[in-house]
Amino acid sequence: MNDIRLLEMVERYLQGELSEEEKILFQELRRTHPDVDQLVVEHHFFINQMERFEQDKQYRSSLEDAHNKLVAEGKIKKFGGNKLIYLWNRSRKTIAVAASIAGITALIISGMITSLTPKTDKAQIENLGRKIDILEKNQNHTRRELTDVKNKIEIPGIPAKFGGTGFLIDAKGYLVTNAHVVSKAEKVTVQSKSGVELSAVTIFSDDSLDIAILKIGDSLYKPLNALPYTINKKSVVDLAEPIFTLGYPREEIVYGEGYLSAKTGFNGDSLTCQISISANPGNSGGPVINKDGEIIGILSTRQTSAEGVVFAIKSKNIYKALDELKKDSANLHIKLPSTSTIKNIGRTQQVKKIEECVFMVKGY
Repeated sequence: MNDIRLLEMVERYLQGELSEEEKILFQELRRTHPDVDQLVVEHHFFINQMERFEQDKQYRSSLEDAHNKLVAEGKIKKFGGNKLIYLWNRSRKTIAVAASIAGITALIISGMITSLTPKTDKAQIENLGRKIDILEKNQNHTRRELTDVKNKIEIPGIPAKFGGTGFLIDAKGYLVTNAHVVSKAEKVTVQSKSGVELSAVTIFSDDSLDIAILKIGDSLYKPLNALPYTINKKSVVDLAEPIFTLGYPREEIVYGEGYLSAKTGFNGDSLTCQISISANPGNSGGPVINKDGEIIGILSTRQTSAEGVVFAIKSKNIYKALDELKKDSANLHIKLPSTSTIKNIGRTQQVKKIEECVFMVKGY
């Protein structure tokens, strides 16, 4: 989070503009992290000093108006030529305190921010997982910013190492992503479109399918009533079929569109299909969706030697992964969506309904 955004969040808290949920989160952050609490105290003091300065300024202005009026009426003599010097001597202490507090606040915030640079792979077939040194923190949602600050304080110097995308297959909190996104992670979290970061666990991973299934295990997660899309179980899809995707190649959700260009993947791989679309590291695990609101694949890799040649694991393999999972977890009940509620609506409305089901996946 940058300096300005953090200051805006603190000011909203001090001015009582946070929602009740945001206020509780922020108060808990203050209680458990003295640095944040100190920042709030110092900024509160800074605002008070500025208000005092403004009040003094208004008071001096009213005195000057009264003085000028009395001079004009001939009741007193005109004030001497050292008025500016007098006013400066009167107010410089207040100005110095305000400037000092502003400097201290800026230094404290700067000390909380660390900057590194992202890296990319150069293999012929490149996984679309995101290798993260640091994530951009420039979005406006307050809960997202609270999470960013909390994570930076609780695990200083340990940003997420891997990143990708995942999407819900069951409204209770079960998601699908690529196995390569989470295979090297010791801890996994998922982040919603609104910026809330939630703890999750990998309950299934199959490198041969390149599919992993995650379960959100966080009390902050509120299950959706139903998912708006279905998951295609057919083994055949049509060439030139228009498709679109949603994913997290950066710190906000990104939309892309293209079409199915081949029914098999790289070198005739039958597990995947080829689509013509722009995709970047971080898109791994994102859904590939057709115009009828059916998920037909999971973005996985791209060919580095050709622009726009991207491969997606066919959606029928999600069913295979669930069958394998149920062999070891007989009591696990994952119910895939059976009806698409976005089949006959415009693309913009389709995206608005789907984006709530798509998460950024972070591996630590």
